[in-house]
Amino acid sequence: MGGELMRAVVQREYGGSGTWTVEQIERPTPGRGEVLVEVEAAAIDRGTWHLMHGEPWLARLAFGLRRPRNPVPGRDLAGTVTALGPGVDGFAIGDRVYGTGSGSLAEFTVAPVAKLAPMPAGCPAERAAVLPVSGQTALQAVCDVARVQPGQRVLVTGASGGVGSFAVQIAKAAGAEVTGVCSAAKAPAVRSLGADHVLDHRVDDPLAVPADEADRYDVIIDIGGRAPVKRLRRAVTRDGVVVLVGGLGGGKLLAGYERAIFGAVRSPFVPQRIAMLASKEQSADLERLSAMIESGAVVPLVDSVVPLARAAEAMASLEAGRVTGKLAIRI
Repeated sequence: MGGELMRAVVQREYGGSGTWTVEQIERPTPGRGEVLVEVEAAAIDRGTWHLMHGEPWLARLAFGLRRPRNPVPGRDLAGTVTALGPGVDGFAIGDRVYGTGSGSLAEFTVAPVAKLAPMPAGCPAERAAVLPVSGQTALQAVCDVARVQPGQRVLVTGASGGVGSFAVQIAKAAGAEVTGVCSAAKAPAVRSLGADHVLDHRVDDPLAVPADEADRYDVIIDIGGRAPVKRLRRAVTRDGVVVLVGGLGGGKLLAGYERAIFGAVRSPFVPQRIAMLASKEQSADLERLSAMIESGAVVPLVDSVVPLARAAEAMASLEAGRVTGKLAIRI
């Protein structure tokens, strides 16, 4: 397949959405343990935004110091296997899969089989494509780190975003009473996900400390937040859990992750458990998500579906805060 061309979004320098162009480039070849996927749909979110800007700077050690090592952005994908690399077992040409790969904003991409699963039954590619990164992050935060139980009171900040929209639904599926925090304009969407209460982050203070310990949250899933760890701790019960998923603000070196690192270091010395989530991408969790999708417990919140040629416009909308849930890119 060497020399065959494909359309792809290409980014040759770090910066805003203006650095994205659609070009004809050479189609990749799968290596050991990888498959070549003809991409039907991909997705973009805040994680894509961070990598586009090369922030935090510390991440450039892995993704390229001065420019992106892989010029094609995107990780989420849904599509069809068209070629197998050496040592691949369990997948065949023609299988419809979803998961994460390297450079999914393209007609073809390579993906390790350890990060793929069969596409959920009855789930359109555009919905499956928004699941992998955000869905697995939410699943691990709610179920594996916080270990949410029926009847617990759970606060989800950033509830209208990619990770947040999944976290609300997964916490509800676990039997929790869920409060979501978002803007007033996005409140109807968060309610539609099953949130019992919705707070406007511009008006309400979700971390106001109630007088009665029983009225505090058992779990806070803080997604991309700025609140000091001390305030988060005060809003949970004495044996409560705070899960920090990314962060905003801070310097460009760590881009808000300072707060999460500080919280995790401090956790052994305070009554509450403070955890910094470092999510993993793996087939087993995709299969757990597939079961939730097929049962109807989780429905991906897709803001809109745009063609590959308009990917830069879609990213500009995300940068401007106009997106609810996730953006799907139809390839």
